[in-house]
Amino acid sequence: MFLQKLHIINYRNIAQADVNLCPGINCFVGNNGAGKTNLLDTVYYLSFCKSYTNVADSLNILHDQPFMVIQGEYLINNVEETIYCGVKRGRKKQFKRNKTDYTRITDHIGLLPLVIISPSDEDLIADAAEERRRYMDYVISQSDVTYLDAIMRYSKTLMNRNQHLKDLQAKIDNGQTVDFALLDILDEQLSAIGHYISDKRRSFIEWLRPIVKKIYSSISSADCENIDVQYFTGLDKYDLLIGLRESRNRDLILGYTSRGIHKDDITISYNGYPMKQVGSQGQRKSFVIALKLAQYRYLEFTTKKNPILLLDDIFDKLDDSRGDNLIRFVASESYGQIFISDTNKEHLVRLQNNISNKPFKIFDVANGTITES
Repeated sequence: MFLQKLHIINYRNIAQADVNLCPGINCFVGNNGAGKTNLLDTVYYLSFCKSYTNVADSLNILHDQPFMVIQGEYLINNVEETIYCGVKRGRKKQFKRNKTDYTRITDHIGLLPLVIISPSDEDLIADAAEERRRYMDYVISQSDVTYLDAIMRYSKTLMNRNQHLKDLQAKIDNGQTVDFALLDILDEQLSAIGHYISDKRRSFIEWLRPIVKKIYSSISSADCENIDVQYFTGLDKYDLLIGLRESRNRDLILGYTSRGIHKDDITISYNGYPMKQVGSQGQRKSFVIALKLAQYRYLEFTTKKNPILLLDDIFDKLDDSRGDNLIRFVASESYGQIFISDTNKEHLVRLQNNISNKPFKIFDVANGTITES
């Protein structure tokens, strides 16, 4: 699978662009703010129906323009596919596959598997557990529509339970008699969905663990650096249905559900200590890259396609040795189409001269204009 042509109109600072891409490595070079990341974001958008930055669709439209368009022409299993996205201010987003509108945009997720590595990925280490749960859900959902549906059902049921807890507590405070029948049903629903999601998350992390370690070692070239990633869930200590009923009185007072898979986390360690506390910038960056490249292997295995790989400003905070190891690693024939953004053209030209096994293109980006070098 690869993206052959990309057509952009009024996306952020890119007024108009038609880019002919190669199936190997496509590099975009320019100063900060030139539009490199915006171009990579359009590729992400075509896979996930939204921007990587999660901003509202209207905020992606070029200032003072009424609409934006992104269109990609793909080759998937030797079949040409055209994916179109159009957004008009104040209108519902249009997403089409071969000129046919999707009934549900979520039906598109998984058609074009993609992995992005960007500076913001260090949030996986530094930020709260919510970011790491979102990461697991985002990856697994690309290859498992049943899991995606389960995540949406869990969220809706959790929201309903939280609201019902507040309603019940309000009645209790007013001295009214309350009926817990609906809460019993919500607990049963949350438990069934939660155990399914937990099992999927555990299998995913266990699949990733040995691959993350191997890739990290290849990038860092340091045998003394021992990293690990593990899945943590309260369901290791209790059955969710029992846990929900045990915490019911407390949940009524709190007004929200205190137990469940919405409290899960991933623990990331370096030489037995939390990576967040002891890892250097280069080590944290190397771990995130290893995690994302292991994710690539997972999607390749589960979707039977070569995902597109976006590397946005990845050389920042990596020394020359780690950066060169990374490029040699992803330039292997086992990786598919790759997009790289960088500010250093000499660096990219050196890479081009040292890579002979993949097609290679360099594009200059300036003020939202993309030209092939």
